[in-house]
Amino acid sequence: MKIVYTILGTFNSGGMERVLSNKANYLVRLGHEVTIITTDQKGRPSFYDLHPDIKCIDLGINYTEDLDKGLLFRIMSFFFKQKKHRRLLESHLKSLRADIVVSMFDNDVGFVPKIKDGSKKVVEIHFSRFKRLQYGRKGLMGWIDKVRSGRDLKIVKRYDRFVVLTEEDKNYWGALDNIVVIPNANSFESDEKSSLMHKQVIAVGRYDYQKGFDDLIHIWKRVISEAPGWKLKIYGHGPLKEVFEALIDGLGLQESIELAAPVRNIKEAYLNSSILVMTSRYEGLPMVLLESQVCGVPMVSYMCKCGPKDVIKDGQNGFLVEEGNQDQFADKLLLLMKDDVLRKRMGLAAIDNSKNYGEEKIMQRWISLFEGLMN
Repeated sequence: MKIVYTILGTFNSGGMERVLSNKANYLVRLGHEVTIITTDQKGRPSFYDLHPDIKCIDLGINYTEDLDKGLLFRIMSFFFKQKKHRRLLESHLKSLRADIVVSMFDNDVGFVPKIKDGSKKVVEIHFSRFKRLQYGRKGLMGWIDKVRSGRDLKIVKRYDRFVVLTEEDKNYWGALDNIVVIPNANSFESDEKSSLMHKQVIAVGRYDYQKGFDDLIHIWKRVISEAPGWKLKIYGHGPLKEVFEALIDGLGLQESIELAAPVRNIKEAYLNSSILVMTSRYEGLPMVLLESQVCGVPMVSYMCKCGPKDVIKDGQNGFLVEEGNQDQFADKLLLLMKDDVLRKRMGLAAIDNSKNYGEEKIMQRWISLFEGLMN
């Protein structure tokens, strides 16, 4: 098959980029032709390794150049960039003559189904139905988020298939004829598992509003006095790094919290940790939960939309906490920090549950979807 993926860029260290690189590599190894078309790559290398046979094309639209501009400028610029984007993408798709084109729900999502290049069109979303509303913005931007959220439902109906990550999210979209659930696969396998005796708690994600690390830092203030010697390591980068640094300093947590840069071999970080924590305000299907399971690391997570309820079996491989309930989160975290036997029992359950997300199993579902569309 000839398969094209469209995305803003592959230079970021996020979960969506990791998932895309793993899927593309898997498909190419099976002999399929894969092309990734980006808009904002700017010559930067992919953060995750891509097979040399994957063709990469950047359109040079550069939407992200306008993020620090005024609202009126951004709206006008977006209109003109959309026209250029569609023209260039249509030209490449007609030249490539792909069997399948997959939009990663980026800036092209509204017009990909309108391009008549002979391919079947698939859209996959790595957040939830409520993504735009969960930005929590007020005023004009809040109104725009509501309008775009309503528009999302109309857009996904135009695709041959619409892929969501969880059964929970599928229900939020309603009774759509084209909707399919395919979760993310484990991004790596591991013959090793954590000893769960390291006094280290790990969190992973971009330093922004979505990940809720401000909540996590306040939660850590509540637990550290009862758990001497433990450290919290938060791997990531992003616009709120200085805000989080100031919060850590203000709460006197410099000795027990480290903000660490992203690493390509995140598996080693999990193997050297004993608990994974996640305080996200919204997700799709968090890769951090899948990754920690592979390494046998139990989890404590907010019960946000969407993903945690699909992965964590409360009390078995981790704990689910009411979103925003810092006291309850601190209690569950302390319970795991103080109980070696409980951690190890939950770690074994995590490894067992991780088998449901094996790459071979998940990728066969994607291949069946593609072959079904072609036939």
